[in-house]
Amino acid sequence: MSQQSTLVEKYRKEVYRIGWRIQYKARVISNREYAVSDNAYSFTAGSFTESSDSRLDMLTLIQSLPSGTGRIVLHELFIQDKTEAQVAKDLNMTQQAVNKWKRKMLRFLSQTKNSSISSG
Repeated sequence: MSQQSTLVEKYRKEVYRIGWRIQYKARVISNREYAVSDNAYSFTAGSFTESSDSRLDMLTLIQSLPSGTGRIVLHELFIQDKTEAQVAKDLNMTQQAVNKWKRKMLRFLSQTKNSSISSG
């Protein structure tokens, strides 16, 4: 009987570890997908007016980008609230490519914003 209980305990621990790994992996993926919401490009608002103003500001920023692909990627990610995987499927590219475009365009917006602040 004790051998059977140790075997059950062993498998319970293994299932617990697997569950922990799955939760951790989901958290990592979620943080990658929605990392922008934690920085200066977050446009969440409480009321409809603030929300619509935020979307208009975001659209203006997206339209100022030099790259057509970058504009499409950011528009689908932040205006249409799609995931990187959905955007990749729509644009027939890999999720990694979508992530690179997103990071490149956000870096461009950040540099443009920083240069306009320092010159102004």
